[in-house]
Amino acid sequence: MIGTHLRCVAIAFAALVLSACASRRPKPVPADAATLAAQAQREATLAAQGDWTLRGRLGVSDGRDSGSGTLEWNQHGAAYRFSLHAPVTGKTWVLSGDDANARLDGLRAQPVLDADAAGLLLRELGWHVPVAQLRYWARGMRAAPTARIAFGPDGLPAEIEEDGWTIRYPAFDLAATPPLPLKVFAEKGPYRVRLAISSWSAQ
Repeated sequence: MIGTHLRCVAIAFAALVLSACASRRPKPVPADAATLAAQAQREATLAAQGDWTLRGRLGVSDGRDSGSGTLEWNQHGAAYRFSLHAPVTGKTWVLSGDDANARLDGLRAQPVLDADAAGLLLRELGWHVPVAQLRYWARGMRAAPTARIAFGPDGLPAEIEEDGWTIRYPAFDLAATPPLPLKVFAEKGPYRVRLAISSWSAQ
């Protein structure tokens, strides 16, 4: 039964990987003064939109094991609520908190608390997810302005390198203002985090 569950999870994660690869954008080009200035303006606009929600799918892998599920991510300033439902098991767990606290519900009988969301997910699930940075990367932003960034021919981010992670953007929702990623592919060594976003909303 466990083997069947792991195979189903692996298949779901592989489908998410393939969907990201299927819509890959042209090869990125290095940043120049114009694209960096446009990105800085784009990031300032997005930073002012402190309340937002994304819905889609999340896939996580360490090269051996993987997990995936449907995701609803609500962000209100520094506070977040990260709800993941795994159709294979029928389980839902919720990660919530802010810059100083993290709480995981639904995994154990009682909530699990920690000061660091990334450390909490690693300890409880074995998942390497840079939660603090992913808040920025999910919207095509740099977590720090010193990160290396390259752009597609459309002037939108195609690749960001930060803290040892490489984040690629195969597709954007061009109807959003400013445009927002539809697929986010982050990797660091054997660790991979993939988002396939079906909808965005902002207040």
